[in-house]
Amino acid sequence: MLVNKVRVFKTRPTAKLPNRAHSSDAGMDFFFDPIEGASVRIKPGQSVLLETGIKMQVPSGCMLQIMNKSGVASKRHLVTGACVVDEGYTGEIFVNLHNIGTEVEFIEAGQKVAQGVFVRIEKPDLWEVEDGNIYEEETSRGSGSLGSTGDK
Repeated sequence: MLVNKVRVFKTRPTAKLPNRAHSSDAGMDFFFDPIEGASVRIKPGQSVLLETGIKMQVPSGCMLQIMNKSGVASKRHLVTGACVVDEGYTGEIFVNLHNIGTEVEFIEAGQKVAQGVFVRIEKPDLWEVEDGNIYEEETSRGSGSLGSTGDK
């Protein structure tokens, strides 16, 4: 089912609606809208939860994935975490930013902090099996784990 519109609500008059810089962009920019203060300080290694002032409907069969803004991540070393907004969530959307750099970063009210992308999802039922053979035939991947396809 294709959805052309989703409901969005500003929880504060200062909030900015998410938007796409270009009509072809997959992601919508989300902006920092603090309840108190004008900026937040993020020290190296620190993680913060940033308010957006936005509530947004997530269409049936989708999730809203909060993702890095490429410039924020590459230039300022601020990356997103805890990035899934489930269908049916009715609260304000927050952006979890981690400072993986070596410098203190400041986020000002109204700045772009992340982007949101609607992603279609499947919700299959789980079926527990009695042995470890979860596929009917051997796969080319096999049971190799972390690093098993790296440099040899």
